[in-house]
Amino acid sequence: MGKIIGRFNGRMEWGPRALGNRSILISPSDKNINQWVNLRLNRTEFMPFAPILLKDYAKTYFNIDSSLDDYKFMTITCSCKSKMINSCPAAVHIDNTARPQIIDKKINLRLFNILTEYKKVSNVPVMINTSFNMHEEPIVCSPNDAIRGFIDGNLDFLVLGKYLIKKWEKKFFLNLIFQIK
Repeated sequence: MGKIIGRFNGRMEWGPRALGNRSILISPSDKNINQWVNLRLNRTEFMPFAPILLKDYAKTYFNIDSSLDDYKFMTITCSCKSKMINSCPAAVHIDNTARPQIIDKKINLRLFNILTEYKKVSNVPVMINTSFNMHEEPIVCSPNDAIRGFIDGNLDFLVLGKYLIKKWEKKFFLNLIFQIK
């Protein structure tokens, strides 16, 4: 908890949102996350933080009337249920709405696996998803951009494809932890 994870995977996404392949993933439990994450990443005060969650739990956390498939691009706002408001306050807007991205195995298997593992340790199937970029820079486009963003942004971990990387003893040496399935 409280760790910032950069994720760079596969082809670049196209559209108005980072959908998990060029994302920063964070626990949604701290309602003050906007301040400390943007300070740490040297980003402007308002950078949107949206929830990303496993499809099987979507109706437990949100009031959703249409097809769950409509929510895979993080473009629709919906009202949050009390479970979301209480357990994930960092991803809830002031009016108790959010703009969730709902995923399953077919949409993004590795991201699904990350969220599944996160749920095992936190008991919450939701994370914050915000674009992987530093202040006044575009979203990372290459593995080199991701590594530079990882170091310059003072992230705790970088998921680069199937590899999980962390800084070693606060130096700029990278340490491969393990491969992700």
